[in-house]
Amino acid sequence: MSFTSLIKVPQSNKICSASVIFLHGSGDTGQAFLNWIKFLIGDVVSPHISFYFPTAPLRPYTPLGGELSYVWFDRYDITPEAPEHIETLQEIGANLKSLVNDIVNTGVPLNRIMIGGFSMGGALALHSAYRFTPGLAGTFALSSFLNKNSLVYSELKSETTPLYMAHGEKDTMVPISWGKKTYDELTKLNVKGEFVPLVYTLHELKKSELNGLFKWIEKRLPPLETDIQPLLKTDIQ
Repeated sequence: MSFTSLIKVPQSNKICSASVIFLHGSGDTGQAFLNWIKFLIGDVVSPHISFYFPTAPLRPYTPLGGELSYVWFDRYDITPEAPEHIETLQEIGANLKSLVNDIVNTGVPLNRIMIGGFSMGGALALHSAYRFTPGLAGTFALSSFLNKNSLVYSELKSETTPLYMAHGEKDTMVPISWGKKTYDELTKLNVKGEFVPLVYTLHELKKSELNGLFKWIEKRLPPLETDIQPLLKTDIQ
């Protein structure tokens, strides 16, 4: 199954030197995820970075009794103890890798691309960065977790990819202990990054969280000399 849709946020630069793919949580859409971010911090603006918001395939989702939902992959259960649904993970991983290849073909190198997401989207981002598309500029996972025996741990291919994780301390859907355990397991494999606990936060995005994330993104994807637009004679007073 391929993406249901794909939104690219336009920037002022005609050609961007970096790209970030945002993956929404289960049951959401790329457009709704973008709207959520814009509601909290305003327009997603960075002249040299293209932002992509795909929507997951509409597929049967076991935790909902097999009802159709916009989910990146299936789960046997929403708990770290359950095994991963390898077939659907591999399928969506191939689709995401194809999107990354398409971006590379526009002239953006792999080490100038990031993948991250919220909840289930964050889990897929970790699979992508450390299994499917090693060599990214970084990855982020917000309110996310990996299963106890995740293939990410046994098939990790890129320990040098920086990691950013943030998690609400009051999250009852995905407890912060699940996210912290994921982070600890990855650091044991020499992954370097940071884990940010969010006080008074449930399973949600927060303005301060996004501001911190975008600072982290900008630090690792700074503008290049080619991104600086030259002044035209008409711009000089």
